[in-house]
Amino acid sequence: MRKDYIAILETGVPPAGLDQTYGTYAEMFVSLLADDGRMFKTFRTLEGQLPEHHPDLKGVVITGSPSGVYEDDPWIRDLIGWLRDLDGAVPVVGICFGHQVMAQAWGGHVEKSHKGWGVGLHEYNIHAADVWHDLLGRPADDNAIRVAVTHQDQVVKKPANAVVLAGSDFTPHGALYYTDRKGLSFQCHPEFCESFASDLLLSRRGIRIDAALVDHAVETLKKPSSRNQVLGAISRFLNANTRQR
Repeated sequence: MRKDYIAILETGVPPAGLDQTYGTYAEMFVSLLADDGRMFKTFRTLEGQLPEHHPDLKGVVITGSPSGVYEDDPWIRDLIGWLRDLDGAVPVVGICFGHQVMAQAWGGHVEKSHKGWGVGLHEYNIHAADVWHDLLGRPADDNAIRVAVTHQDQVVKKPANAVVLAGSDFTPHGALYYTDRKGLSFQCHPEFCESFASDLLLSRRGIRIDAALVDHAVETLKKPSSRNQVLGAISRFLNANTRQR
């Protein structure tokens, strides 16, 4: 008997033991996207685990990671190859590193940005409003979403068949939708609650990220966020596309 599932590809782990308080990145997604009849399986892609290309695979979520998609680690090369071989009818959602690796695999280009760290609550203006509304429904603000970010790398060239759904001056390719396959990705982190995003930044304060930048970013996280709307959009995207298979 077949058991259809959505694969969570875990490409990183929370630092400084934050997983003991907040759970792993995979656990965050499972708890936030759980729905009746929807089964998830976690694959430790960071350790080389990937799902088989099989009809039971009904969707994919790729988490964030401190790694860069341009690094020459075997698991990153394997993931890029796996994405290129994936049936285009399988819906894929990418977050941060996941957003970047989808772009790198499917014809775009990712680099460490000369703009430096993007941290705190960032606002992305919605560009392709008609596509956004058709696919994902209407956000609370028709013109923008505001979600926590933490990244240095950026998609600097989008794949030819990707539409920019949202972005900013700092992150022009903040959200992408793929017209030649079922792909949706975000540079921001809707899975991060305010307290986790704050604790994550504070764990890097003065170590990986300038202290003053962290202090400002933590203050921005206290403002209203669109994370629930983005999570709802991701859930609807997975639901709509998994039901068609």
